[in-house]
Amino acid sequence: MSTSSTPDLVAYDDAVARFDPVVGLEVHVELNTATKMFSPAPTEFGAEPNTQVDPTSLGLPGSMPVLNAKAVESAIRMGLALNCSIAAECRFARKNYFYPDMPKNFQTSQYDEPIAFDGWLDVDVPANEAGEPAFTHRVEIERAHMEEDTGKSSHVGGATGRIHGAEYSLVDYNRAGIPLIEIVTRPITGAGPRVGEVARAYVATLRDLLKGLDVSDVKMEQGSMRCDVNLSLRDSPESRLGTRTETKNVNSLRSVERAVRYEVSRQAAVLLDGGSVLQETRHWHEDTGLTTSGRIKSDADDYRYFPEPDLVPVAPDPAWVEELRAALPEPPAARRRRLQGEWGLTDLDMRDLLNAGALDLVEATVVLGAPPAAARKWWTGELGRAANTRGTSLEELPVTPAQVAQLQALVDGGKLNDKLARQVLEHVLDGEGDPQQVVDARGLAVVSDDGALLAAVDEALAANPDVAGKIRDGKVQAAGAIVGAVMKATRGSADAARVRELVLERVASGA
Repeated sequence: MSTSSTPDLVAYDDAVARFDPVVGLEVHVELNTATKMFSPAPTEFGAEPNTQVDPTSLGLPGSMPVLNAKAVESAIRMGLALNCSIAAECRFARKNYFYPDMPKNFQTSQYDEPIAFDGWLDVDVPANEAGEPAFTHRVEIERAHMEEDTGKSSHVGGATGRIHGAEYSLVDYNRAGIPLIEIVTRPITGAGPRVGEVARAYVATLRDLLKGLDVSDVKMEQGSMRCDVNLSLRDSPESRLGTRTETKNVNSLRSVERAVRYEVSRQAAVLLDGGSVLQETRHWHEDTGLTTSGRIKSDADDYRYFPEPDLVPVAPDPAWVEELRAALPEPPAARRRRLQGEWGLTDLDMRDLLNAGALDLVEATVVLGAPPAAARKWWTGELGRAANTRGTSLEELPVTPAQVAQLQALVDGGKLNDKLARQVLEHVLDGEGDPQQVVDARGLAVVSDDGALLAAVDEALAANPDVAGKIRDGKVQAAGAIVGAVMKATRGSADAARVRELVLERVASGA
């Protein structure tokens, strides 16, 4: 094997032709509760370092944990949505490990008694660029358990941002103790060469599911949803599982697929060179698309789990669990299929809506009375361009579905044409109020008064006698030039259809 900084790799297609890849995914989801898992400290993202702490999250002597009831409810709802069984009784354990960013030096988690277990999630994998068709793959869920997040270390002075080579490290305990749910799959088999696509689609489907449950903001770029990718190779689907690596904290859908493909190529190179894959954690490097060795992977025994003595077992009331089950929202895949049918969208239309992050916004606009086609046009057209220009997402634009629905109502009612509506929308985005307020303040309504329009029509006909002559000779299409002149004179505020009618009437009457 090469000892260079960039390791030898086997081409991906050659690797999956020789080996059967198996992936397992561990997704950590920070809940959007107002307080931490075991204390009343706040959880707001982006606060100044070490300002959202208390004795419990700092691990101070004598502090005692109190379980967050909302976190338990969220965990149960997540388990139910993942088709899991909910434990009649479960308990917390202490996971002992050297955590430089966990001040009490153990993590309160769940070990052999998770709150949810034995579930599954059907994942729709889209067709790919190679022309391979879409398919559905069932991913089995082993468990979903409750725990607390760790703090965050920042390593200063090094070239890589990691501890190696750093001059010093800083620790922010704001994140320590935030409620966390870890969702662990069973080995995902049978995906073959498309294993990376399945992994990516699973994380995307899970993210949509959790967002629909409103238990987390699932912002991977902020770390509120993080994925660890376990990958191993075996000689064939009939062989036993190979030694796995765990690539930690992959924080985008694209990177999940890239990390899988890289580890397939890297491990194949190791095995074909006669080496053995180490069971280790690895770091993912977004800039280079490489993984590098972290540490030898610990097994469960190394963590010396033992029951948490300061927390009583959790025993959810079965009737409460059934109430939560009955109140679950429509699953995202079923919702997409329903909306696609109701709105008459093609698969490509729906894909474009999803890629734009516009589905929820369009649905909310339609619920408020806008036609589906018009709602799609605004959110994926004008507002999509506005978001790109401002370097933000659609959801972060200063406009609401209610305002878009009101804008379309003004168009449908004949008070605005498309050009004026776009102007109104620009002023709404600039913070000038709702569409009707902008129309009133700026006088942007369509001019439909015949008196004002006739004056503009007569002026345009007088300035273009040759065009008027063509209309008299039966070339009705020539009226478009007069309509255009009137629209220019009125700065686009005229009712174009009414202008055309008036032009033809004036020419016919010989005026």
